[in-house]
Amino acid sequence: MLTTWAVVPTCLPQVRRRCHVCAAGRFRASGKFRVNANHKVLDAWLLVLCTGCGDTAKLTIFERTHVRTVRPALLDRLHANDLSLVAELLQDTVLQRRNHISLDWEGAWRLDTGGSDHLDQEVVDVSVRFTARIPVRPVRLIADACGLSRGEVERLITEGKVVSAIRLTGKVSGDFTFTLKR
Repeated sequence: MLTTWAVVPTCLPQVRRRCHVCAAGRFRASGKFRVNANHKVLDAWLLVLCTGCGDTAKLTIFERTHVRTVRPALLDRLHANDLSLVAELLQDTVLQRRNHISLDWEGAWRLDTGGSDHLDQEVVDVSVRFTARIPVRPVRLIADACGLSRGEVERLITEGKVVSAIRLTGKVSGDFTFTLKR
């Protein structure tokens, strides 16, 4: 029987970036955008607030872009400060590279196992699905869901009792499956 677990975000992740004012290393998304028009050219930024001093920084979405190349639906979402657009843009790897940022998902996600029915079976096939690209360690997911320590899970992996097509010792952010043998 295949059991499905889901890794679900609970809030927006923090942005790792050095503050120019207080040298703190984290920002939180304000949920607001700034759009500036200069004749037929648009600039758009996502505003983030320093967790240390509250200073505002801008993450560039696009710069000096002709107004006709911007989809009207995107422009409407920017003007409406759409929170789902904030979540989409924060996970955009191009935006992350352009702004030299990374995301801190600590405390911003949860694992939904659908109950503990799977714990009493001899062999459990588990499919882990991600609703957002959240980098987590499979060892941590298995330990949390099964009530084991991370050391115990790593021991089960070396003994061949936890098997997967992916490497379970690093971080993953995409769907995967594994088999747990008791």
